[in-house]
Amino acid sequence: MTAFILAVFTVVYLGMAAGRLPGLLVDRTGVALLGAIALVLAGAMDGPAALAAIDFPTLIVLFGLMVLSAQFAACGFYDWCAARLAALPLRPLGLLALVTVTGGGLSAVLANDVVVFAMTPMLVIGLTRAGLDARPYVLALAAGANAGSAATVIGNPQNILIASVGGLDFWAFAAICAPPALASLVVVFVVVAVVWRGRLERGERTVHGTAPVRADAAAETATLDRAGIAKALAATLALLALFATPLPHTEGVLLVAGALLISRRLATRRLLGFVDWHLLVLFAGLFIVTAALTATGLPATLLDRMAAFGWHLTALEVITPLVVIGSNSIGNVPLVVLLLGIVPDPTPETLYALALLSTLAGNLLLTGSLANIIAVERAAEVGLEIGFAEHARIGVPITVLSLGLALAWLHFVLG
Repeated sequence: MTAFILAVFTVVYLGMAAGRLPGLLVDRTGVALLGAIALVLAGAMDGPAALAAIDFPTLIVLFGLMVLSAQFAACGFYDWCAARLAALPLRPLGLLALVTVTGGGLSAVLANDVVVFAMTPMLVIGLTRAGLDARPYVLALAAGANAGSAATVIGNPQNILIASVGGLDFWAFAAICAPPALASLVVVFVVVAVVWRGRLERGERTVHGTAPVRADAAAETATLDRAGIAKALAATLALLALFATPLPHTEGVLLVAGALLISRRLATRRLLGFVDWHLLVLFAGLFIVTAALTATGLPATLLDRMAAFGWHLTALEVITPLVVIGSNSIGNVPLVVLLLGIVPDPTPETLYALALLSTLAGNLLLTGSLANIIAVERAAEVGLEIGFAEHARIGVPITVLSLGLALAWLHFVLG
């Protein structure tokens, strides 16, 4: 049975790296779910064991935050932000800085994948109307969203998982991870500005050399439900306040999500339609597959052998290359699920490093994070093509510089 479990695990994580099963329209979520089904049907895990392997507190927190983000999305907040950014009468460098900061700031509290998914199309449309090349701004939005999301426990799915497993405090996490995240936002702006300097400045805020676009032209298609936004902002402030209390994160998030579902203006079906159910299923499948592998004892044996050579998985010099390679092959979310499943009792310091480094490493290549992929796919939907090489030209220097700053900071604060 160990050989079967190892084979299923290998196929699942190869699927994570490839993005799908070759020759089939089975994406990462389908691969993880099929792997879990295979293990249960083969008797490698029974039903109760499979359910016990799923970290439901993490899924609950992730679901609740998706509901909060859904409230903003359903009320047109993300579209409005993107449209207003594109229509502001700023020079390209000023606009680039604002896009980077907005993407990073929103991602710190509303999750990077949702922010990028919602903002990219309207941003591309607005910038194209203004006669600007939208590619550097989309790249800055995605990279900034990744960097900003590293600042908090609710910035991205892997941070949510890490904080849930380790019981990390919201504000203690921010104290450790927010400074390098902010520094990484500066790195994103500088690198994109330097790499795209010629083409960035050549753009004029006109369409095909005709009259300038009116300041609100891009925002005409973005309708804003102000009452709904006020409710969403109040819910966000309430959630941050609850994180400062002894109330467990799961209860606090559910309280806020439940309050948002009570509405006379927004149907429950519409609000829940914005929830990324596929990501929740992906997490559940990976939990089961990883738990099955851990139960074989193979990961513990591997860790013991590594320790015998002085390679401790919790050491920064070991974990850094691991997360860079892992995040840009199988993805940072599957990587974190795997590491948390095989590393026994990780310390808070290890968890801080894992959250920060795995998130920043996701900027290296287009496939490094889901936010990158979402940005490119959403841009393509409105006619803007961004290639792998174009992303790598800014992704590689951003990652090298931001990881260097993060490691220096971690050595300083954690010793």
